[in-house]
Amino acid sequence: MHTGLTPPIARQAPGEDPYAWLQERGSPEVLAYLEQENAYQQACLAHQAPLREQLFEQIKGRILETDLSLPSPWGPYLYYTRTTAGDEYPRHYRCQRPADDSLTVDEQTERLLLDPNALAEGGFLSLGAFNVSPDHQRLAYSLDTSGDEIYTLYVKELDTGDIVTLPFDGCDGSLTWANDSRTLFFAELDDTHRPWRLRRLTLGERDAVQVFEEPDGRFFLHCYRSSSERQLVLLLNSKTTSEAWVLDANTPQEHFTCLAPRVEGHEYFPDHGQLDGQWRWFIRSNQDGINFALYQAPTEQVPQRQQWQVLVAHRDEVMLEGLSLNASALSLSLREGGLPIIEVRPHGLPAYRVELPDAAYSLYVQDSLEFASPCIRLRYEALNRPAQVRQLSLADGTQQVLKQTPVLGRFDPDDYVSQRLWATAGDGTQVPISLVRRRQDLDRCVPLYLYGYGAYGESLDPWFSHARLSLLEHGVAFAIAHVRGGGELGEAWYRAGKQAHKQNSFDDFIACAEHLIAQGVTRTEQLAISGGSAGGLLIGAVLNQRPDLMRCAIAEVPFVDVLNTMLDPELPLTVTEYDEWGNPEDPQVHARIKAYAPYENVKAQDYPALLVVAGYNDSRVQYWEAAKWVARLRTLKTDTRRLLLKTEMGAGHGGMSGRYQGLRDVALEYAFVLEELGVQP
Repeated sequence: MHTGLTPPIARQAPGEDPYAWLQERGSPEVLAYLEQENAYQQACLAHQAPLREQLFEQIKGRILETDLSLPSPWGPYLYYTRTTAGDEYPRHYRCQRPADDSLTVDEQTERLLLDPNALAEGGFLSLGAFNVSPDHQRLAYSLDTSGDEIYTLYVKELDTGDIVTLPFDGCDGSLTWANDSRTLFFAELDDTHRPWRLRRLTLGERDAVQVFEEPDGRFFLHCYRSSSERQLVLLLNSKTTSEAWVLDANTPQEHFTCLAPRVEGHEYFPDHGQLDGQWRWFIRSNQDGINFALYQAPTEQVPQRQQWQVLVAHRDEVMLEGLSLNASALSLSLREGGLPIIEVRPHGLPAYRVELPDAAYSLYVQDSLEFASPCIRLRYEALNRPAQVRQLSLADGTQQVLKQTPVLGRFDPDDYVSQRLWATAGDGTQVPISLVRRRQDLDRCVPLYLYGYGAYGESLDPWFSHARLSLLEHGVAFAIAHVRGGGELGEAWYRAGKQAHKQNSFDDFIACAEHLIAQGVTRTEQLAISGGSAGGLLIGAVLNQRPDLMRCAIAEVPFVDVLNTMLDPELPLTVTEYDEWGNPEDPQVHARIKAYAPYENVKAQDYPALLVVAGYNDSRVQYWEAAKWVARLRTLKTDTRRLLLKTEMGAGHGGMSGRYQGLRDVALEYAFVLEELGVQP
């Protein structure tokens, strides 16, 4: 579509990378160019303002704006949040725990703990940690006010309301209490934005003691409390290797002790709990196979690796993704056949799997509650089913739906059909697709929005979206391509889409699109594709390789300048990402990345219409990746379809922080897609 408006054309500088000057953050020329692109995007889409407002009101109208979260019992209190119409952020509260152990909020004893709305003052705000001390007297929390994921740390005395700002800079936002409720552990970032140093602060003292420093740039540092609340765990992990150090939470002044020294390729994740009434370490490890097994070890002293005893053996077809511990049961988070499964092993009783109603869904342990609790809470949702919080009785597997996310207005999940399809990639691999559409559209060809990610072993399990109903109600189907590089089919699925095998991710996505077209679900001219971050890399590569396959695309904070980023070890995340993409200092790796990198492979050809969104303060995918990519596309592409860049000047990797701001961003993207696909609202 030709708008008649003249897009900004970025200056080409001499040298190998003509748009490298866009990396000069803060320079007047760069800021002026980004503002020109924003102005061009706004002008091109100005006529969509009524449609955007209609979509925004439609989406907002489905959401219960004033709501109470499901209270979580802990000690003498219930902890919960309230959302109020007109507010961007939920407020955090607690009240006295009822004597009958119900979840009924007692408004007489209700206390406001934190109000992010007052703290945001209309700007960006991200709440990092929100941790109440074990004695319930203090709240440790952290705030990011720019989107760069650098946090300021605070401690609030809950009796008096007094707040102390901790005098430390460059923090990752984590805060972990020891059991004395006076000692806090927090992590600092290095120059590449990596959590690398752990400090210990005793409240009342101005200085914090350095506890640990991790020099290897591939390893991130993370401290957490064990399920038993009796141990602190310091986890150091790269993409392929981990090492854990442990400390009794009652003696925080002592030194952490290494559980098992790192060995390249060995990943293990410890937790602490009980088995048959005895305190035990539980260790999820890949030492016997890539899909992980579970081991247990005594806690009288820190156990050597040879003392670990197999509790759940490695299985070739089942991935052990996680573990939740309660005093009376183990809950295993498994993945089998592309679907998440919860397997419960009550102590002294038969094991069982949680039964669920849908063919494709998302399921995880949302809250294991107190360690002594006989129940846990599961979060369950599907493409056509709003999220439910289900209480599971660990002993017998009975389930109770405690809360279902409300959808206001006329909504019936049975009006929509959720399906699991399989596409065949060029090498014969079967690739799963999750698809949802209106029941009335089952036998007709409809517009389709196809989403993908495919990196880091992350699983894109089907999720419900209030906003997505605006697509479905307009007759647009929605699908997720579960490509290799994700974790949907276990560790082998992840490894088959990383490093030397990255092209598989792109081939799989193309195969999914072709399958949906061949099956008559949609047509090329009615297909929109979308992805963000590493999913933006996926979209960028697919656009270069098969621009004829779709009508339009959306790329959010896209990782498209992958070669130049991986060549710069000073940038946040680069060194730790070598395990995912490879180190291009190696000539073979350089050639491999260069062969698919979206920025390098833009060529003189027709491209679909494209909307690109970036965050100026994004520390994970720098704003210039999108800006350089768009600049090169403008110069080389041979069509007149829309190419738009929107840079959020006050946001980071996750976009704008408030819930209404977020809905307006979705409305912008959906209006763009609906118009491109020729859908008349």
